[in-house]
Amino acid sequence: MTALISANRDYALGLGRAFGGAILFGLPLLMTMEMWSLGVTTHPLRLLLFLALNFWVLVLLSRFGGFEPTSSLAEDLLDALAAYAVAIVAAAAVLALFGLLRLDTPLNELVGMVAVQSVPASFGAMLARKQFSSGDSQKDEDQAARAEGYGGQLFLMLAGSLFLAFNVAPTEEISLIGFKMTPWHSLVLVTASLLLLHLLVFAVGLSGQKERPEGYGTGRLFLAYTVPGYGIALLVSLYVLWTFGSTDGESLEALAGSMVVLGFPAAIGAAIARLVI
Repeated sequence: MTALISANRDYALGLGRAFGGAILFGLPLLMTMEMWSLGVTTHPLRLLLFLALNFWVLVLLSRFGGFEPTSSLAEDLLDALAAYAVAIVAAAAVLALFGLLRLDTPLNELVGMVAVQSVPASFGAMLARKQFSSGDSQKDEDQAARAEGYGGQLFLMLAGSLFLAFNVAPTEEISLIGFKMTPWHSLVLVTASLLLLHLLVFAVGLSGQKERPEGYGTGRLFLAYTVPGYGIALLVSLYVLWTFGSTDGESLEALAGSMVVLGFPAAIGAAIARLVI
């Protein structure tokens, strides 16, 4: 009986941390004008596909540092569902507090607005235990060990890219910056993105930074981790831009420019993913 009460108390505390994490991660976009209309203007099928992709990212993310320590796929699924549920409640509560959701808000607008805002909030809910709790050191070590493989490293880069790209992609400045840049600016930005991604992951000693694999020199590290990581950041950028309709009717040159611009924060997100996961 005592163990059950203790377990329920721990779960309630976990929910509280998840709610706090959802608000912390989601608040910048909850207060961004462009995000308020995206739930209505984004094509429903694209939005549904994006939400489904985000859910499976959360499922995999649970293996490396989720809402609760997990040991099976079933637990990861429950973890992701709990994080999404908390994110939906947190996003709806804050939007209502701001007066953006009212009793007379059409249902399609309400659902769309909350659905879009729940994406960044769900990341915060999922990572709340790792960020806001001392946790179980042994289980934390077990989860960290899962991320040491090559596939785990690339997935964390994808998750970090997705989160940071999503935070920037809704703004019109992405297309504007891409329009103003010359091809030389784009080339320099690609170089800077690659360099920062490499330095932040392997060189500057950030907390959670990946150790250099045994037998890997700088050149091999760059080809094995940095280049694929930047490729992932660019693909994530393209997908997020497509989801929000920013690729519709764009020329190849304009699309490439927007990808390179959004690829810069996405690459930073890929590099610092280990700081929060």
